Amino acid sequence: MNNSKAIVFILSFISPFMLISQNKGVTFNTLPNKDIEVKINGKLFTQYFISQNEEVKKPVLYPLITENGQLLTRGYPVAPRAGERIDHPHHVGLWLNYGKVNGIDYWNNSREILTTGDPKNYGLVKHQAVTKIKPGKDKGELSIRAGWFEADGKGKEVLEENTTFIFGTHPLGRYIDRITTLKALVESVYFKDDKEGMIAIRVARELEHPSNKPEIFTDAQGKETNVPTLDNTGVTGEYLSSEGIKGEEVWSTRAKWMRLGGLIKDKPVSITILDHPKNNSYPTYWHARGYGLFSANPLGANIFSKGKDSLNLTLKKGEEVTFRYRFLIADRLPDASILDKEAAEFGKK
Repeated sequence: MNNSKAIVFILSFISPFMLISQNKGVTFNTLPNKDIEVKINGKLFTQYFISQNEEVKKPVLYPLITENGQLLTRGYPVAPRAGERIDHPHHVGLWLNYGKVNGIDYWNNSREILTTGDPKNYGLVKHQAVTKIKPGKDKGELSIRAGWFEADGKGKEVLEENTTFIFGTHPLGRYIDRITTLKALVESVYFKDDKEGMIAIRVARELEHPSNKPEIFTDAQGKETNVPTLDNTGVTGEYLSSEGIKGEEVWSTRAKWMRLGGLIKDKPVSITILDHPKNNSYPTYWHARGYGLFSANPLGANIFSKGKDSLNLTLKKGEEVTFRYRFLIADRLPDASILDKEAAEFGKK
């Protein structure tokens, strides 16, 4: 056998193995538009979505996909799907921001709201750099730096954000850890107690709670449609908290974890958010709504407690605050005893 034939012969055995091994574990792929795909065993899990930062007004993880390929996040406004609600265009994927930071609203900012609102009243969280990418067999890490800017990104930077995402496999399916540190860059940064915050996901229509209220939805062409009576076919979402509270009653309650579960294409799926004991005001209040907003708010208390509590936070220049959360993404509905154990284990980290 000559050398060229020997090389071809060897590569015919090595190449398939190399392709398989490259697809194993958690991998990252930077796209031409700078978005970063996160794959587990070769299948898309999520994407660090920054290509529309100026429109979405913050970096987000979008979409979220289960191991079996079920899409858990709403498409609107990035990629609208037929039958979706088109409320709250600032609800995109998985994100972290807040409603009142030195009087500036980061939570509600969107391209749509600026058609009527004054840009000076809204803030923009701007991606600045990827500081670490580390693929791995069981988990991978992505670290980024972002800035919180006033006046829709045209004003001063008041907070430096350093976030590490850990993506991995889990006995329940997949998970994401988000560890975010915010550092004050100006003399004082005041997070006024507000319901609009802080770590959140906007979920797919199937994971909403059934509703009989009139709404506006998208049709098959993505156009707005007024719907006086909702078709709740396939809408099966239900919250369950660590305190045993179910359904829409979880809003404004405190809990160590919150599970949102339901059926998509007749298959069980769930998202569980775990709070961490080191977070402010643990266990957190939940700003979790039946229409699809799934949010934990460690800095808001007044409205949730009907005025009995307040959680204003002030950072002086150079001071930091860190928030830690875990998201369990499963093709099943783990019961409370399992989630209690998961929360206890996460609390040790």
